[in-house]
Amino acid sequence: MKVILSIVALLFSLQLLAQTSTDQQLANLYYTNGEFDKALPYFEKIINKQSTKFEYFRYVECLEKTGNTKEAEKILKKLAGNATTDYEYTIALSDFYERTNQLDKSQKISNDLIKSVSKSGFQTIELYNALLRKGKVEWALKTLQAARKELKNQYPLHLQFAEVYSLLGKTDEMIDELMEVLDNYPGSATDIQASLSQQIDFQEDATGAYVKLKGKLLTRIQKKPNEVVYADMLIWLFVQKKEFKSALVQAQALDIRENGGGKRLMILAETCVQNTDFPTARQTYNSVIALGSNAPYYFQAYNALLNVRYREITQYKNTQAAEIAQAISEYRSAIQVIGWNRNAVGIAKELAIIQAYYGNDAKSAGQLLDSCLSLPGLNDIGRAEIKMALADVLVLQDDIWQASLYYMQIDKDFKFEPIGAEAKFKNARIFYYDGDFKFAQSQLDILKESTSKLIANDAMKLSILITDNLGLDSNYTAMNLFAKADLLLEQHQFQAAFELYDSIIRAFPDHGLNDELLLRKASAMMYQGEWKAAEGYLLKIYTSFGQDILADDAVFQLAELYENQLSDKEKAAEYYKKILLEFKGSLLTIEARKRFRLLRGDAIDSDL
Repeated sequence: MKVILSIVALLFSLQLLAQTSTDQQLANLYYTNGEFDKALPYFEKIINKQSTKFEYFRYVECLEKTGNTKEAEKILKKLAGNATTDYEYTIALSDFYERTNQLDKSQKISNDLIKSVSKSGFQTIELYNALLRKGKVEWALKTLQAARKELKNQYPLHLQFAEVYSLLGKTDEMIDELMEVLDNYPGSATDIQASLSQQIDFQEDATGAYVKLKGKLLTRIQKKPNEVVYADMLIWLFVQKKEFKSALVQAQALDIRENGGGKRLMILAETCVQNTDFPTARQTYNSVIALGSNAPYYFQAYNALLNVRYREITQYKNTQAAEIAQAISEYRSAIQVIGWNRNAVGIAKELAIIQAYYGNDAKSAGQLLDSCLSLPGLNDIGRAEIKMALADVLVLQDDIWQASLYYMQIDKDFKFEPIGAEAKFKNARIFYYDGDFKFAQSQLDILKESTSKLIANDAMKLSILITDNLGLDSNYTAMNLFAKADLLLEQHQFQAAFELYDSIIRAFPDHGLNDELLLRKASAMMYQGEWKAAEGYLLKIYTSFGQDILADDAVFQLAELYENQLSDKEKAAEYYKKILLEFKGSLLTIEARKRFRLLRGDAIDSDL
């Protein structure tokens, strides 16, 4: 019998839950459609059983919309009286009186509420937050002012005042409040910086907050020169504004005053690098190096300085002759400081790359790398990396078969390592350049299964190129010319390569290599830092060969070009989106979606 009663009770409970759920759905549906008279009876049912604040407020709104203002007032009074610590009900009652033109009642309720919490810092903040949630910024300020009058310095509420002044556009007052915090609690600098970052866009500063804050900090630095917190805050401010040279002046002075050994300078230099202000980064690292070899960050700064040079040249294509010469000089000086031993190998390899590919001195690069191979103490992988770099330089010098020997040695010694797969791929390209397409294809087919995703993708692209185009040309003429042009491109003989590519277009205007040819030209232009020319070639692939296999690759490269080199985030997002909508089967869709989301955030369409 007990079991039967339990089952009956359970079934009854489930029925009630189902009915309540249906009532909620209907109530909210009618409410959303503006049919308040139809929604009202369902909300009445809900609040008589169980309800939330959300449902109560909707019920009250339905009462008002249907003319039942007395009932609405009665319910709000009851709710406000019962919920003394949930201020939203009392705020709602005040709003009701304001809406019904009972302004005296509205103001009295608000003033009484503020007075009731003004002696408690905790309750003041609770009410303050509730008012902000309702968009009542002026009343939130009155709440803080009343509490400050009562509590004085016991609960200063500086951060809350700063927030509300920011919302009201009172920049001077906001900054004053935050400076008060900094004056009394120097350890809160990080919190203040976070607050300022949330409330001010220093790059789009229409309020003049930057100038005002800088002025207040400079005044404090003059009055309290021994309080380093103000100088640190000023450095931070300059960084937000991307005035890195001004930040450097302050950081140098502070480092000298505190005998900091260059720590602040190292942090600033890295920030400059992240923002691609390479000249200031170099100047900052040189300031650390000038402290001498006994300084704690001397060698770290030396390596970082060289890395900046290397990134400028190889990634950002700052390849002016004077810059290349300066970089080579700095690398050579570093090798002298370190000494000619295995610790210099990494620097030597970067120097060789700069000499060979940007300094038009492949001979010196080859000699330097050859010397590295004879250094004692190198491990096997280190020696293979040097050998790989040397082989690459030999290709540049057109000694492709000596390069092939080195690639084969690395492949043999590291058959199951990524470096071995890279060597096999580069060796396959040697045979491709020489027109031995079948042998090249056999090596590429092996590499399609490589654990290195990058090598596997590159191998697949070259394999598809060979497969697709050999069948179109039984005498291999166009393919041989194309491979020779690719070798010229690899050797940085750009003009000769372009002339050969153009000869293919003239001789074989309808050949399937034409989109490949445009992609090669785009890559060559990007290598030389000719971003607009690269854009033109990539756009031509998209507009003229939009249905071909390389179209998605070209569109993705366009998006990257807009994002990173041409600084056009809107166009970058547009072209990442094209990958998602026009090339849904592309292997690039996952990465394109990620980049698109990073650029557009909440603006992403739900189906993307």
